[in-house]
Amino acid sequence: MHKDIERVLYSEKVLEDIVNRLAKQIEKDYNNKEFLAVGLLKGSVVFMSDIIRRINLDFAIDFMVTSSYGGNTVSSGVVNIVKDISSPVEGKNILILEDIIDSGHTLSYVVDYLKNRGAAEVKICTMFDKPERRVIEIEPDYAGTVIPDEFIVGYGLDFDEKYRNLPFVGVLKPEVYNS
Repeated sequence: MHKDIERVLYSEKVLEDIVNRLAKQIEKDYNNKEFLAVGLLKGSVVFMSDIIRRINLDFAIDFMVTSSYGGNTVSSGVVNIVKDISSPVEGKNILILEDIIDSGHTLSYVVDYLKNRGAAEVKICTMFDKPERRVIEIEPDYAGTVIPDEFIVGYGLDFDEKYRNLPFVGVLKPEVYNS
């Protein structure tokens, strides 16, 4: 275990099981339906790479980079698109792949943004759902697991760009982010 981790919430095996379950749900719902999987970087990179290899369908992928946290532990509520997707979205079915839904600010903004650009459908697949922190009402179409209101890192999730590479998800010690 990493020195900054209070405890492990999800092991590698549990994460793998969650990803496999989500992939099967997506395969069922998108069978014979074209879609574009859009990863929200940087947090979704690990989850996205795992899940797209398990979805046995043909689909395209693209990425967006948004920012609403900076180096803080709470969203500022102001969402900036740092890098837009390069694929056309008009008339497309979009599946957003996200690491975590917390306040809902980022995903609400991105969903509205893609719909306003003419997407036929926008659905959300998140690995982690933290409804206790929700400020904006938004529900994922696919959720790996509901998590407690704790600051988690690993499996793509970070604090100040660190800990993304941990193969598990753990609770970060408060003294790390309160200092």
